[in-house]
Amino acid sequence: MIEKAAAGTSTSVIDVGGGESTLVDDLIARGYESITVLDISQTAIDANKKRLGKASEGVHWLVADITKVDLEPCSYSVWHDRAVFHFLTSPSDRVGYVRQVSRAVKPGSSVIVSTFGPEGPTKCSGLEVVRYDAESLHQEFGVRFRRLDSCKEMHHTPFGTVQQFLYCLCRIE
Repeated sequence: MIEKAAAGTSTSVIDVGGGESTLVDDLIARGYESITVLDISQTAIDANKKRLGKASEGVHWLVADITKVDLEPCSYSVWHDRAVFHFLTSPSDRVGYVRQVSRAVKPGSSVIVSTFGPEGPTKCSGLEVVRYDAESLHQEFGVRFRRLDSCKEMHHTPFGTVQQFLYCLCRIE
């Protein structure tokens, strides 16, 4: 979805909740030049930097709570979140998140959010989550976000379980 959403490798991409994910490795390998990884955990960011070695120097790293951080206005062309939004069980946290997206993503740009789908787990790592279908997720974001695509994926965890994920691609108007 990122490649579909990005105009090219110079596109500014933020990976929200990037943690120890290897998505940043894949983006670097594909030649993306403007990557930001945001996570609430310094430990996760440090693990990513260590794994990437010298390649990590070309990435902008942010340790912050996405509902509270002060991101630069209109600074990203692709917003990517796999598995942060579904942990926001408080309506005020979800409103704060959407406010961040609305402020930080350039008009006409893409937002990719992945959450647990309707048949996904009700808890993850001992924490409550909110499950979504494409319509209920889109309702959280509102009319300024035009849904372009959505799909479900069955994710096989390292622990041998299967979790249903929903991916939505929107354009912010």
